[in-house]
Amino acid sequence: MQQQTLSKSVEINGVGLHSGLPSKLVIKPAEENTGIIFKRSDISDAEPVSALYSNVKDTRNCTCLADNHGNLISTIEHLMSALYILGIDNALIEVSNPEIPILDGSAEFLYQTLKKIPLTKQNAPRKYLKILKEVEFIDNKNNKITLSPFDEGLKIDFTIEFPSKIVGHQEFHGLIDEKIFVTEIAQCRTFCEKTQIDYLQSIGLIKGGSLDNALVLDGDSVLNPDGMKHKFECVNHKVLDAIGDMYSSGYFIIGALNADKTGHFHNNEVLKKLFSDNSNYKVV
Repeated sequence: MQQQTLSKSVEINGVGLHSGLPSKLVIKPAEENTGIIFKRSDISDAEPVSALYSNVKDTRNCTCLADNHGNLISTIEHLMSALYILGIDNALIEVSNPEIPILDGSAEFLYQTLKKIPLTKQNAPRKYLKILKEVEFIDNKNNKITLSPFDEGLKIDFTIEFPSKIVGHQEFHGLIDEKIFVTEIAQCRTFCEKTQIDYLQSIGLIKGGSLDNALVLDGDSVLNPDGMKHKFECVNHKVLDAIGDMYSSGYFIIGALNADKTGHFHNNEVLKKLFSDNSNYKVV
């Protein structure tokens, strides 16, 4: 398959989750073999930064890039997942804020907006990352993530476990394609406990957070008036994040991801481990 980019630019506006400030996102076409590039449009000396695992500077609550001047671009994972699913190999993404607009906390609007833009096929062939050996990362709490061989595309198995009865034990198992993304994943929002919100607001964070852009749990109830968008919204949102984070490999993946109670940190660490040994993978 040939590489693809957008046929024209598209603009998306919203607010940053933590700053609460307006954030303008402009996604532009890019030349073949460019990959996905982010740049701060509000800073005159900001440098373009590739959306690669090696440029990730923070994984607390989101995936955050930084250029060589330390200019941050955070919460890239929802947009990256939409780009992955739509098969967009090359794009220049300018953002006027340290944060990508949070929108409703999911990838649905991003996907639907980009879906309307015709794609341009480019001359260079697409390159895929084929996993050849199982690679594993385990943290100090014994939470584990692995990448292993699988020939049919990107397969994800994800398990979460939360004390809240409304979440509890949830699992996702599926081969990732556009159909399952649209029906099961895209609409699933970032989620948190009300107690987390109270604390984060007390230290000056999530100024842009509201029930409009997150699923908020309060014990065994959901504070959002419309409840959950999906029975397994929480684990499926973790899958959404994982798709975006895996795209920071720089490639579409042929392999299986198995994650047990993990997050952005683990996604980044398993990619580091994968690329630490050339025998673990092959670019095809």
